[in-house]
Amino acid sequence: MSVGFLGIQFGFALQNANTSRIFQTLGADIDSIPILWIAAPVTGLIVQPIIGYYSDKTWGRFGRRRPYFLVGAILASIALIFMPHSPVLWMAAGMLWIMDASINVSMEPFRAFVGDMLPDEQRTLGFSMQSFFIGIGAVIASFLPYVLTNWFGVANVAPEGEIPDSVKWSYYLGAFAFISAVSFTVFKTKEYPPEKLAEYSEGSTNEVSNDEEDFIANPARKKTIVGLIAVTIGAIVNTFLYLDDIAQKEVFILGYGLIVFGAVELLAAWFQNKENYNGLVSIITDLNLMPKTMRQLAWVQFFSWFALFSMWIYATPAITLHVFGASDVTTQAYNDGADWVSNAFAVYNGAAALFAFFLIFMAKKTNRKFTHILSLIVGGISFISIFFIQDKWTLLIPFVGIGLTWASILAMPYAILTGSLPSNKFGTYMGIFNFFIVIPQILAASILGFVINHFFQDQAIYALLIGGVAFLIAALLVIPVTDTVSKG
Repeated sequence: MSVGFLGIQFGFALQNANTSRIFQTLGADIDSIPILWIAAPVTGLIVQPIIGYYSDKTWGRFGRRRPYFLVGAILASIALIFMPHSPVLWMAAGMLWIMDASINVSMEPFRAFVGDMLPDEQRTLGFSMQSFFIGIGAVIASFLPYVLTNWFGVANVAPEGEIPDSVKWSYYLGAFAFISAVSFTVFKTKEYPPEKLAEYSEGSTNEVSNDEEDFIANPARKKTIVGLIAVTIGAIVNTFLYLDDIAQKEVFILGYGLIVFGAVELLAAWFQNKENYNGLVSIITDLNLMPKTMRQLAWVQFFSWFALFSMWIYATPAITLHVFGASDVTTQAYNDGADWVSNAFAVYNGAAALFAFFLIFMAKKTNRKFTHILSLIVGGISFISIFFIQDKWTLLIPFVGIGLTWASILAMPYAILTGSLPSNKFGTYMGIFNFFIVIPQILAASILGFVINHFFQDQAIYALLIGGVAFLIAALLVIPVTDTVSKG
């Protein structure tokens, strides 16, 4: 059931470890890197609630969640192949958007899948098993550039403006792993039909479309989704106008044309069904009525993912300069440092895979809240300690601590959350819960470049200090969280 996450994490690990490297190679400045990342969380903000809602209402010959796994995997694998061939910066940013949207299509239903298939007392184990496969996939993916260079002689340096072959081949292998692992889960698992889920949920309604008008068939809802997607794409396109001089006028017209078209669709949806409007309102209603535990965990997720995103954006420029003393992307020192960042990411993901089993034991001996608090504190200390390290081997030690934090973030909040959710809306609420993952990422992408540029003279290492403080704040916010089943 969880093998597919191994493939999904190939995509995310390659993205997290190499995207800033690709952006810098194509000419991005330190203070512009965060805004280039903004496409990823924005797409998650839109895609995940929609996919969650659709997957709650889907049932057919291929099941409920599995069709989304497969479609997302196909699209993400194609994007992985094309990403390292981006000739200019704005195209790389666009490919990041497509890749992240596709990964989200696969990932969000996987979270709900565990909620569907396991009773509450097994969900800590289920989400921890996901953490294990996430860790294994990320370890292999993160090591790929280093392994290809040092074991197989693939070049990790390229002419100015070109992506090294070691990165290209890593993405090719990642695409193959992604589609293979997700296909394994799709074809080797079976889902409980809606009537069985209703039985297991002690009378809650899990019927696909009997309690409300079908989402796809409702014209107002269709226009709502089309409008939201058009506005989002238009906003992303115009965000990247300044990145390249090629056809800026045409791109400008396209971006604002999409925004206007999306606005017209949203207005048409309102007037078409304004007395019984079931488009965006249904999602907002679910957001307003979300359980107390979900509201409490939202703040924990906010600060946790702000910290994580600061690392994903700034680890490469921070470590290549702070530890390897290099900022020129055409030098051997910079590319060796970038490879070492991938190794450090492999260490924290490998540690996460091992800690996934430790977390199960710890949650049983204490409780899920204490386990998550301790893990977040370790993450905060680990982030802050990087500031004081200038040896590449010593640098790997805090990344072991980050692995504990990562394993807990992937398991404990979801194990706590699912016990408070109605089973017939797992997908919808998991999608809404993603708001509190992507909003801090959007905030980090929007402000970190300004902060690092104006207050820290483009010293990217300070972004990791800020992330460490965010982890410590998240640990404090776990204390008031209500866990309906305290033991793991």
